[in-house]
Amino acid sequence: MKEELKKDNQEFEKDKYVGVFQKSKNFGFVVLDDRKIKADIYISKKNSKKAKNNQKVVVQILKLPEKNRKAEGKIIEILGNINQAGVDMLSLVKDYDLPYEFPEAVINEAKAIKQEVAKKDIPNRLDLRNKIIFTIDGEDAKDLDDAVSVEKLKNGNYLLNVSIADVSYYVQEKSKLDKEAIIRGTSIYMLDRVIPMLPKELSNGICSLNQKEDRFAITVLMEINQKGEVVSSDIQKSVIKVTRRMSYKEVQTILDEIEGAEDEGIFKPKAKQKLLKECEPYFEHFKRMAELANILKQRRTKAGSLNLDIPESKITLDEQGIAINVDKYEMYFANEIIEQFMLTANETVAEKFYWLEAPFIYRVHEVPDEEKIAELNKFLWNLGYKIKGNKDNIHPKAFAEVLEKVKGKPEERVVSNLILRTLKVARYEAENKGHFGIASKYYCHFTSPIRRYPDLFIHRIISKYLEENYQLKENEIEKEQGAEEKDKKQILKYIIILIGATILIFITGNILSDSLETLCNNFGVSQIIIGILLGVITSAPEFITFNEAQKYHKKESKEQLKGVIEATNNLISSNMLNLLVIQSIGILIYLISY
Repeated sequence: MKEELKKDNQEFEKDKYVGVFQKSKNFGFVVLDDRKIKADIYISKKNSKKAKNNQKVVVQILKLPEKNRKAEGKIIEILGNINQAGVDMLSLVKDYDLPYEFPEAVINEAKAIKQEVAKKDIPNRLDLRNKIIFTIDGEDAKDLDDAVSVEKLKNGNYLLNVSIADVSYYVQEKSKLDKEAIIRGTSIYMLDRVIPMLPKELSNGICSLNQKEDRFAITVLMEINQKGEVVSSDIQKSVIKVTRRMSYKEVQTILDEIEGAEDEGIFKPKAKQKLLKECEPYFEHFKRMAELANILKQRRTKAGSLNLDIPESKITLDEQGIAINVDKYEMYFANEIIEQFMLTANETVAEKFYWLEAPFIYRVHEVPDEEKIAELNKFLWNLGYKIKGNKDNIHPKAFAEVLEKVKGKPEERVVSNLILRTLKVARYEAENKGHFGIASKYYCHFTSPIRRYPDLFIHRIISKYLEENYQLKENEIEKEQGAEEKDKKQILKYIIILIGATILIFITGNILSDSLETLCNNFGVSQIIIGILLGVITSAPEFITFNEAQKYHKKESKEQLKGVIEATNNLISSNMLNLLVIQSIGILIYLISY
């Protein structure tokens, strides 16, 4: 029926809608929430389901509108009064046909899973239960899928441990849980509720990294130097026990205490003192986290990562579910700590599997379209800004520089929004194309398998390779991992060679000149001959280049002509330089001297 509606009447794209029922004596009508449809839906008395005035309802379209006749419908579900708590959110659920309830078979499968880790599988995992490790989330979070810890190594580097809930252990491929998770794709976070991807038995239970409870995880261990570079890494299946669950507010309060910052009143004095006393043994741990996060952030900023500081809104509801306040969502540096750690883990996993050449799903964010950049620059020009670069050479740094310039200025909000609209939409792809927004060559979604299906998919890939005892040797990924460092060393090497060669030319040039002059004087040869000999000798490299270019390229190759031309240009320009520039300078020095 849905397809028929689309075909016959473009205004009605669905066969079911949500709206408010308005009752008359012998009939009623529904005013739809969808503002694109201006017409009301006629409801006969027999199709009203005894709905009352001002009730939110779900109406099914029976007849499409005609020339002098409204569309006709049938009420199939009554959601409640328009002022009733939660009805507005439920209306959205029904209007967008969100999978609010899990099928019974899926619930039963979830309930059959034991709420404690299988002891038989512990010996096959890296045991990190003795490590101090924390979850850091919002205060109301229930699905805790990431835990972190930071250690300082003897060589001065940091060891970052990012442990992610091993959801793939419990949600087997093609199971009822898996099929339902694919349909849902992601958890949906609404104002007063969450529509989870997985049933609460998993999302809030055995898969959630709850405090003081053994949990299976996939852990990424990363050694990071003072420049924020991951110098070595390892991925392992693990068993962990979270030391303490922390909120962003709690971590920020501790960091402020360590740094002696002014009390922002995040917690009341008694609550603050209790927190500080309980967490005092972990102060050094949080200090190290902050240090490493700053290093990672600086490196990311230097690389050109875009920081679109667009504020989020936080809506406060009363007990009746009515919005009573709208505030800016408070972001702390503690939020950034987790953000930097998760980004680094996602990059590390993506890079490892790129060089492993394994089937994989990357999170791809490509370079913006040239046309959109041009449109953006038209607007920015009026404000005195410009995105530098051309269609073949657009770097995220160009966007980052503009964002930095507008920071704190009245136009910051509008420029940030316009840049956001200019950027392409990120997507999932089997081919790695990099992530423009965070200025990363390799990126994937690995850190949220409880609420995002692509992450669960990647966990299965990782598990498969780990179960087959693959060894991802560092030298296998050094092709690119150390490429930047190698490039830097090569550039430095060539600079040193260039400087050395230049000095050598001056020295050998004088020796050559003196030697030829001595020989010519001994044999009574004219100084003109000396000049000719010097010209021939010093032009030898160009003659060699010319000869090699012809030998290297095939006669029928189009590249031959290019190579020969380049060699000829080198030869001519070198000698022109000798004749015009060097000799001119020599003459000038002679004239000044005498």
